[in-house]
Amino acid sequence: MSEDGRGRVSVPIPALADPDRLRSLDETRLDAVPDEAFDRFARLVGDLLDVPVALVSLVDADRQFFPGATGLPEPWAARRETPLTHSFCQHVVDIEMPLVLPDARLYPRVRLNLAIEDLGVVAYAGMPLTDLDGRVLGSLCAIDSKPRAWSKEQLRTLADLAAACSSELRLRIAVRGAEQARRRAEEAHDRLAMLAGMSEMLGGTLDVATAVDRLGHAMVPLLADWCLITLVDPAGRPRTVTGVHRDAEREADLTRFAELLTTGLSAESQIRSVLRTGRPAVRAVADLDDVARGTTRPELVPLADRLGIGSHLTVPITAAGDRVIGAVTLVNRQGRRGFDASDLRTAQDIGVRAGQAVGNSRLYGEQRHVAEVLQHSMLPSLPAVPGIELAARYLPAADRVEVGGDWYDAFVQPDGELIAAIGDVAGHDIEAAATMGQLRNLVRGNAYGRNDPVEDLVAHLDQAMGGLRVPTVATAVLARVRPAAGGLTVFWCNAGHPPPLLVRADGTVSVADGRGPLLGLARPPRRTGRTLTLAPGDTLLLHTDGLIERRDQPIDEGQAELLAHLAAGGPGVPLDLLCDRLLAAAHRREDDVALLALRAG
Repeated sequence: MSEDGRGRVSVPIPALADPDRLRSLDETRLDAVPDEAFDRFARLVGDLLDVPVALVSLVDADRQFFPGATGLPEPWAARRETPLTHSFCQHVVDIEMPLVLPDARLYPRVRLNLAIEDLGVVAYAGMPLTDLDGRVLGSLCAIDSKPRAWSKEQLRTLADLAAACSSELRLRIAVRGAEQARRRAEEAHDRLAMLAGMSEMLGGTLDVATAVDRLGHAMVPLLADWCLITLVDPAGRPRTVTGVHRDAEREADLTRFAELLTTGLSAESQIRSVLRTGRPAVRAVADLDDVARGTTRPELVPLADRLGIGSHLTVPITAAGDRVIGAVTLVNRQGRRGFDASDLRTAQDIGVRAGQAVGNSRLYGEQRHVAEVLQHSMLPSLPAVPGIELAARYLPAADRVEVGGDWYDAFVQPDGELIAAIGDVAGHDIEAAATMGQLRNLVRGNAYGRNDPVEDLVAHLDQAMGGLRVPTVATAVLARVRPAAGGLTVFWCNAGHPPPLLVRADGTVSVADGRGPLLGLARPPRRTGRTLTLAPGDTLLLHTDGLIERRDQPIDEGQAELLAHLAAGGPGVPLDLLCDRLLAAAHRREDDVALLALRAG
């Protein structure tokens, strides 16, 4: 609260100091000077409502000014502005709705306002003037020096004129924005080589940490002696702070500085202000006092002294919709020139590009998560089968967000036998995933409740794919697992798929030979079944080709590496651990991996 000089206490209105509102007000490029368009609005209000005074009043943090006015007494007519002690329009900004007062002297909100005494304001009607985002910049107001009952027709007319006046304000803001965009385009021409190179550099990765590291090394030492890159969490709080210094000997100091800064920003911090408002900040001349004011961690001051500080600027990193997702801070040591407007513009461009790169990385992560959830939702839960231990894994390719066509399945027949299957549909997109789900359902529908040999089941599957016109070719292994004396008997048929692997209880590893033509061929071939026996502790591994296929080597070499890895594991490895090791060994995978393992109990 403050006194107005006549002993009257005024309460500040927070909305007046809103940075976004003030920025929008500034973009109108209006001030306390006559503007013909807005003077015309004021004259229309005066004529149509028959009032002695009418104003287009814009309100900033400490005054109101009138680009449009008629009937103001002197000296206010010449000044075209008043302090807030004489402002009714500030209350329109505060309440964000029309303010209609037949006699202001009767209303506690304004009865002590000096406009009543000094300007003769008694009756007042003010309609909000807004920008495109609905922020109230001021008021189109009608004023009388005597009490007045405002009619509905008068208030409707005033509201219509205020809407037209708001449109003119928005046009001014849009023109200013267009001019700024044009200037930025002209200035960007001189920085095109660097920025284009940076865009290509940042666009070369979908990993956030890699993008941030590349960004830092691109800016240092070209633009600054050292830099900080702050990324925020969804609540707008600093989540990570990383940095790069031109002097490799200062790396440890900078790492510690960034670590402390993550939770050590004070209310006066320039970084916090940029993250909050989205407006850049520049200190052409800076010292350690800036650091002390900006942090709650005293240790940061001596660290900054060793790192060096003579000038700094901070710009927001913005994603789509101008959402602030972080900030870039550039720092020069003493002896290097201070940052100027040109540096700020360059940094802002970098902030935009960084926002695109980080946004794309985060979007990739979100899309990848959705794809993984979708893929896993299409994979079944494994049944509990007496005498058989089951484990399965699915892992998408490391460099894609698409769902794939790899699948596995295991279900129990009415007679207690287990049907196990694994397969791979051509493609890595939604269509492949949909076809994969269709094929898996065909396998279940074709095999459930039937005692046919597995080769006949696969042949029926060929016929179903042709008859139902399933639009793909695929590979699969279908197996029927039946309890037998001393273990399990497995009847299986391979349709173009990598052959199963046998890991005996003693650690011996072999390939179950036998591979037939693909599923879904125009002329279905004759299918051949095979049989193998699993003794207690023996394991049968069904897998897709992502486990063994590499772009830089034949698939046979990949299979040999897999066999060697299994043999090196030795006997008695728990089934879940065995599956995890296989996936870990496939760290260079270029395709999805599905794995289904069953062990005789």
